[in-house]
Amino acid sequence: MRERNRSLSAGEKAAAARRIFERIEAMPSFRRAGCVALFCALPDEPPTEEALARWGREKRIVVPRVEGDTMRFFDYDPATLVRGAFGIGEPGSEAALCRPEEIDLIVVPGVAFTAGGARLGRGRGYYDRYFALPGMRALRIGVCFAHQLVDRLPVEPHDAAMEQVCAG
Repeated sequence: MRERNRSLSAGEKAAAARRIFERIEAMPSFRRAGCVALFCALPDEPPTEEALARWGREKRIVVPRVEGDTMRFFDYDPATLVRGAFGIGEPGSEAALCRPEEIDLIVVPGVAFTAGGARLGRGRGYYDRYFALPGMRALRIGVCFAHQLVDRLPVEPHDAAMEQVCAG
């Protein structure tokens, strides 16, 4: 999947991301959400820069920061992002922490998804552990390129399912 993702042109990735994030914006749950968690994309994930900028004008946007084996979300401010654990933008040390119970909707990347919400992540378990935190109640929406939507995936007991999946 990652190889297929990398083979997409920048234009193909951008078009897919527009389709994905426009679908999310049309959801009543998105319109009701006050705090939305998104991610700063790796090169083989749907690019999030446009959505971060657009959504940030009307909602509280939080993005993850990896700290060892833990992932926490902090207020998004593009001016204060630093290069994080995986070479992507993460909130700097001065960013305000967002508690799990404050997030209304969380947009989640993955290597592959099923239409039923099964998710194959990158194998480190950051999102699964975050979803298990007390107070975590956010609607989970998986996002991926169209070819990442598959019929079936291996699922383990600790794997958290997505409530919706948007493929572009």
